[in-house]
Amino acid sequence: MGPDPIDVAVGHRIRVRRKWLGVSQSTLADHLGVSFQQVQKYERGANRVSASMLVRIAQKLETSVGELVGETAEPVADASLFEKLAVPGAVQLLEAFASVQQPSLRTAILNLTRSLIEDAAEQPTRRAR
Repeated sequence: MGPDPIDVAVGHRIRVRRKWLGVSQSTLADHLGVSFQQVQKYERGANRVSASMLVRIAQKLETSVGELVGETAEPVADASLFEKLAVPGAVQLLEAFASVQQPSLRTAILNLTRSLIEDAAEQPTRRAR
């Protein structure tokens, strides 16, 4: 059984906020008195964040505990978005994509990605023949 979806969502909110502010995992870890590996585990949802730790994280990331646990007045995104962002490399891919200025280049990147996914999906079928 994998991490609880709530822990994953909280971890992702922490990660997104940390990256938004340009705070490294090591800097956050030093502030919290834990290892950067522990911060990684929090962000993946592998380890649950205690209430006291959540308060300290919120203070360092200049936000509220409510924001980190998803209790905002308006839902920012559904849980499936946070699950998708939990995939290793997803945030980096999104950041890279967002940095592309030309709409035609963004379209080309999307088309290439879709093509690679389709090719990968067909691979098991090709081997079975």
